[in-house]
Amino acid sequence: MAAAAGAAAAGGAWLWRHQGDIAFSRPVNEWTFTHMNRIMPVAEVPRPAVARPLPTAAEPLGVSGIRYEFDGRPSSLDEMHRRTHTTAFLVAHRGEIVHESYPGRFASPSARFQLFSLTKSVTSMLIGIALERGEIGGLTDPVTGYLPQLIGSGYDGVTLADLLNMSSGVGAVEDWTVPDAPIRRFETAVSTGGSVLEVIRSTPRLRQPGTAFNYSTLDTHVIGWLLEAATGRSLAEYATEQLWHPMGAESDAFYFLTRGRPRTALGGGSLNATVRDLARVGILMAAGGRVGERQLVPEEWVARSRGSDLPHLQVGELVNGGGSPQYGYSNQWWTLGGERRAFTGLGVHGQFLFVDPDSETVIVKTSAWNDADDDARSLETLRALEAIVLALA
Repeated sequence: MAAAAGAAAAGGAWLWRHQGDIAFSRPVNEWTFTHMNRIMPVAEVPRPAVARPLPTAAEPLGVSGIRYEFDGRPSSLDEMHRRTHTTAFLVAHRGEIVHESYPGRFASPSARFQLFSLTKSVTSMLIGIALERGEIGGLTDPVTGYLPQLIGSGYDGVTLADLLNMSSGVGAVEDWTVPDAPIRRFETAVSTGGSVLEVIRSTPRLRQPGTAFNYSTLDTHVIGWLLEAATGRSLAEYATEQLWHPMGAESDAFYFLTRGRPRTALGGGSLNATVRDLARVGILMAAGGRVGERQLVPEEWVARSRGSDLPHLQVGELVNGGGSPQYGYSNQWWTLGGERRAFTGLGVHGQFLFVDPDSETVIVKTSAWNDADDDARSLETLRALEAIVLALA
């Protein structure tokens, strides 16, 4: 019996250490990505008393006729959905839903999807609002002016602008496949009650701030802490007051929180929301930050999110820092350059919020990829989304 008890304890310990790997792998992840509030502590982002309408167009988009080319062959959207494990898909054009579907087993209009790093783009919007309101002094403010607990760490001397452009110089390339990488230690601390602060303080600076792109969830977690320190509000409270209510969301959202105390939301990856409300976020950005007659996100902040003038953030220049060749980066958004200057929020396992302001097109895709990153599925999805924009434009 002692041997059996020891084996059971060892098995339980293994499950505790590897819970993230299990929960985020297919087919379990289709359930996980719509039930994070059953797994982690959460802070609600409640909807307003009255939602702003998100109408459905009288003429739906004929998606069956849309074709795109990928890997040397023509493909349909149905094929893309199968190959990229789509769980929900919504297309909005000129503020109206022209297509909406939920092929995921646990997906529905009321399901709240785990958005992973798409959260980063929403955090950026909140920073733009806080700057406009005077709650944050400026982009050149040093991080440690708001977060003295980071004095003496790799973030000492880093500015808010450096963080927004993933150019803090702190840490190596974010690699989920390396067991002791900072991102894996960060995930372990979040899910098992360890010290997130210690993970961040122990990650070394490897480059001069502001000189090179290096994708980092830790950078955006620090942005979230900075926002909370500057405003005196939690991320969930600030998102409720400054975005979810004035935007007119129709459903509650939530941030999951770290298990360790003090519990905190992840500015870089813990927002969960319905697809329709995520479409509202995209429609707002496509409209230059306006909701009706109200300028909610500063117009110049939206413009800054569509592309940067910095050479190391241009399309094709991010590969050495963990980015893909089809994207540039700016202000916590992935940029596509060119004349259209479309941009997209991205989350691991296949989450997309694609915004093309010129055609007033917004596309939301949630997915349940087995791997956190999948370059082939990401590129195929992008080609399909571009084909939809062309069909609408």
